[in-house]
Amino acid sequence: MASQNSDYDRALPRKRVAAGVLFFDDQDRVMLVDPIYKDPWDIPGGAVETDESPRAGAHREIKEELGLDLTPGRLLTVDWSPPRPDRSEGLVFIYDGGHLTEKQLAAIQLQPDELRAYEYVHLHDITDRLIPLLARRIHHSHHARAHHTTLYLENGTPSA
Repeated sequence: MASQNSDYDRALPRKRVAAGVLFFDDQDRVMLVDPIYKDPWDIPGGAVETDESPRAGAHREIKEELGLDLTPGRLLTVDWSPPRPDRSEGLVFIYDGGHLTEKQLAAIQLQPDELRAYEYVHLHDITDRLIPLLARRIHHSHHARAHHTTLYLENGTPSA
């Protein structure tokens, strides 16, 4: 059901919300995707739509981008991303996608209007493919996964 915004609600500030999923292989490499509409590489996921939860947004994005109908796992990190020249501030939710099976990998169908490719990359190599903010976010999300915890980040860095 679409929200009915009151005057109070319309006066509140707005934040972008995005959600992504980290998929891993047997070598603990993380899946990165090569978007057509921006550089550099990224992780599967994207913007959360109006009246959609971050988890539902991550699920929808995985289905749209990769053709996989998978429910995201545990929340790994929430990252407040400050404004930058091309984007307003926002909140990014990163979920654990676990390991994809050979059958799931074979079923991937990249959406041709969004993605050129995907590739599994070792954590020590992701800084070559990603903006520094996203590289920090992935490193801390990987840490949260390994330690069975959830982290709050600001600009990709844990905040006290």
